[in-house]
Amino acid sequence: MKAKIYGIFILVEAFFMFVSSMVALYYNVHCGEKDVVSLLAATMITGIFGFILLSAGREKAKKGDERVKKIDNLTMKDSFVLVTVAWVLFAVFGMLPFIFTGAIDNVTDAFFESMSGITTTGSTIMNNIDSQPHGILFWRSMTQWLGGLGIIVLFLAIIPAVNKNSNKTMLFSAEMSGLSVKKLHPKMAVTARHLWLIYMFLTVACFLAYWAGPMNMYDAACHALTTMSSGGFSTHQASLGYYNSSYLEYICVLFMIMSGINFSLYYFLLRGDVQYFAKNEELRWFLGVVFISVAVVTALFYYAPTIDTVATDTSAYPELPFENRFRAALFHVTAIVTSTGYQGSCYDYNLWGGLFLIPTLLLMLSGSCAGSTSGGIKIIRWMVCLKSIRNTIKQMLHPSAVFTVKVSREVVSNDILFRTLNFLFFYVIICIVSVIVLVISGCDFKEGIFNAITALSNMGPGVGTTGPATTFSDLTVTAKWVMSFLMLMGRLEIYTVLLLFTPTFWNKK
Repeated sequence: MKAKIYGIFILVEAFFMFVSSMVALYYNVHCGEKDVVSLLAATMITGIFGFILLSAGREKAKKGDERVKKIDNLTMKDSFVLVTVAWVLFAVFGMLPFIFTGAIDNVTDAFFESMSGITTTGSTIMNNIDSQPHGILFWRSMTQWLGGLGIIVLFLAIIPAVNKNSNKTMLFSAEMSGLSVKKLHPKMAVTARHLWLIYMFLTVACFLAYWAGPMNMYDAACHALTTMSSGGFSTHQASLGYYNSSYLEYICVLFMIMSGINFSLYYFLLRGDVQYFAKNEELRWFLGVVFISVAVVTALFYYAPTIDTVATDTSAYPELPFENRFRAALFHVTAIVTSTGYQGSCYDYNLWGGLFLIPTLLLMLSGSCAGSTSGGIKIIRWMVCLKSIRNTIKQMLHPSAVFTVKVSREVVSNDILFRTLNFLFFYVIICIVSVIVLVISGCDFKEGIFNAITALSNMGPGVGTTGPATTFSDLTVTAKWVMSFLMLMGRLEIYTVLLLFTPTFWNKK
């Protein structure tokens, strides 16, 4: 059964690769670009491999009734393996267009770029984006859009055969972010379909808003794909700063914030349940974090030079009047907290001074809402952790009292509470180990910290030589593979990948 599912995954990828090939064909006819043959070759190889796996899965299913029964009864172990392997396969075949077109000339960089795309991290090794053909840049954007809401969610939404699966909820939860799965419908396939329809609607709305500004249709489409997915890949090396447009930056901020909100809330909003949307505690915390962070960064533009006179380069600050600095702060905060990682007209926080790195790092760790396309630890986990600490203090003062953690007036079970605290513990341990490995591989200590967090939180930009004005091309081969693994682990929320490395998981008993 798993071979059959993998085959369907790869065929879905081949279909979207074919769409990118058609974009390449259009620009081949009108502009003489030469990437169409390479993209079609990558599409054919991906499609053939998908058909082979699909056929192999069907053959095994015909061998006996017992095997057929297992098709509708994937175990929990199967679900975690299937999700992890599916994402790796997507990255492996996703790198073929980069290699075949010559956009990237080695496997390490191509896999890094592909994994960064599919996990919506947005870190890139490309130093010549503006000179790349349209087809390959469209595919680059498409990888992020497919990974934004999740390939498993897409799979559950469009493939009827999986609707029979008794563990489709486990498949869904192994990929989606947050404390637990929020069903919008008794049937998980219908839930997945609702989420993808909302995702597509917002993407189209974002495209139209971009196209109404200085962007042409092609750029608007590519940026809409990477905005709603919280990916951050752009068709220009200077990202959105290429346009130097306040209109585009405010529109981008709006849709980045929308991408950082739990998509299930949009479903209830569309049903007319405005109170459920407005009273969601995580949403209020998220908007509060954005508001406070924007105020802090805006204030730093005025007061940082008087505090940090050595490291601050005021010439890199946005120019007065106040609106320029407010917009730069708003764009920076939103791009980081939603893990989109776009760069605006004024974006290089490397030059702003060390004081700006503190809120930037905290926002990278924070992330947005669970159930969104954003990366990071997620606001709701911080809420649960802080409320748990508060209850612990109360318990010490009132030993006989009983306290519970509540989110949006719903009690968080002890199981979810322990899993959340363990998640934070694992996150810290993985970061420490990753920083050590990255430093040994040649990264500066500060760069190693930011590189580990930006990969594990699926953020995009780092600091220093991997900062927002540069790329990750100069990292060592070891560092790129480590970061690729961290991207996958971060996108699948650590547990899904980590379980595969525990001996207990493979114990047949």
